[in-house]
Amino acid sequence: MRTAISTLSLRQPASLGEALDMLRNESLTPLAGATDLYVTLNFGTLSTNRFIDISRLTPLREITESDGLLRIGALATYTSIINAPLVQARLPMLVEAARVVGGAQIQNRGTLGGNIANGSPAGDTLPVLAAAEAKVVLLSAGGERRVAFADYYTGYRTSVRRDDELIAAVEVAHIQGRQWFRKVGTRAAQAISKVVMAGVRAPMPRLALGSVAATVIRLTATEHALASGSSIDDAAKVLQDEITPLDDVRSTAEYRRRVSANLLRRFWRDTA
Repeated sequence: MRTAISTLSLRQPASLGEALDMLRNESLTPLAGATDLYVTLNFGTLSTNRFIDISRLTPLREITESDGLLRIGALATYTSIINAPLVQARLPMLVEAARVVGGAQIQNRGTLGGNIANGSPAGDTLPVLAAAEAKVVLLSAGGERRVAFADYYTGYRTSVRRDDELIAAVEVAHIQGRQWFRKVGTRAAQAISKVVMAGVRAPMPRLALGSVAATVIRLTATEHALASGSSIDDAAKVLQDEITPLDDVRSTAEYRRRVSANLLRRFWRDTA
């Protein structure tokens, strides 16, 4: 049953400071592009009915570079990420991920912060942020803190973000090595991923998988196997032992295990 609109309330702060004050004093769910929240609204699976509209907080849309750090505001849309010269130059694998998030309408409204907040293991940008070793910038009325992306999620769709905090941005240090991204789904676009992988080819490779576990995962054992000179076939065996794939309505665990190994081989070949 769809959620009754009459039961919902929406606060609309005029500034970032006002938004943080509201979050400090009230229990509110941040809302911006709403591409995920509208789905739960339509299906009647909302667990909350009080929202704060942060879509007008333009400081959270900025994409900047300072002291060697690429900073992407949480309200940066996928379209703005695709078109941003800084992201194209510094984090091209995020551009590739943004290109396969839904269609043009979703890319125009959906935000990077929303993908992080939603926390779905199938989120296309999340393996990129894991492989990039990004930091999530959390902002509250009491100040700002940074959390390594590897430490951000505590479980399926749960994180260390407090109720009084907003995801303000992600920060990424300069990455040495060739970046790579691939998504496998029912279709090439506008489909939820069955397996998604991001990687960086470097002396110590970085590899992350999405849609195979409750959260996005780093393939640390596989990374070390490649760094130590193991053959790609041996590294693929390490990967298959390292993961415990989901078995759900979108795909089987065995399919995900096999595809993950094939993606690893493709990553190694494409970045050679």
